[in-house]
Amino acid sequence: MKIASLVLAALAAGAMTIPAWAGQPGRSDQAQVLVFSKTAGYRHDSIEAGIAAIEQLGRDNGFAVESTEDSSRFTDTELARYDAVVWLSTTGDVLDPAQQDAFERYIRGGGGYLGVHAAADTEYDWPFYGELVGAYFASHPEIQPATVRVEDRHHDSTAHLPRNWHRTDEWYNFATNPRANVHVLAALDESSYDPGEGAMGDHPIAWCHAVDAGRAYYTGGGHTVESFSEPEFLRHLLGGIRTALGQAPC
Repeated sequence: MKIASLVLAALAAGAMTIPAWAGQPGRSDQAQVLVFSKTAGYRHDSIEAGIAAIEQLGRDNGFAVESTEDSSRFTDTELARYDAVVWLSTTGDVLDPAQQDAFERYIRGGGGYLGVHAAADTEYDWPFYGELVGAYFASHPEIQPATVRVEDRHHDSTAHLPRNWHRTDEWYNFATNPRANVHVLAALDESSYDPGEGAMGDHPIAWCHAVDAGRAYYTGGGHTVESFSEPEFLRHLLGGIRTALGQAPC
């Protein structure tokens, strides 16, 4: 389906707003996704697998995907080419102040953000990014199986999942609980694994929310290379991309 049709259908359903740059001359009518994976700290081995998986999701689901680690592309002109930006296990300080300002304008003006795993371990000194991602990384125990309790059985990223989703990953503990500020889609059952000293009790692990006219989605999964070959996780990721694109409501 062409993005123009998606826009009309979503608007009729009250599911999205039109970005300020929609209909810009030279833009394709296919949704455009930029995958950003720059790291200034720990680098995850799963990044390349994640890029390949998102590219395949794009081919299978009608959106175009580009990937970059070049932060100089974070300008008003460059960002206007994309309907959503995926921050794929970024770490540390990856944008300078001018690039931060451009990305904030992009989101507040109607752009989309999807943070995957270590996107929460990024830009600790940038208050807007903290608002966008929803919660910062604090610690993690060893990789282990856990039970994810799906709280929203209707969202595009979780409707396909069992109520109790059993999978193995590196489970982040967050510095704050985002629940008061986001729509929580799934949370960890801490009785099903050892969360270590950073146990949160109430432990959201996937959520979405609006930021002015923009859209934000975060999932804590995706540490392992294997994550990006798991059908259930890939469908979860696709729902997050669709949310960031404005094709699925939060």
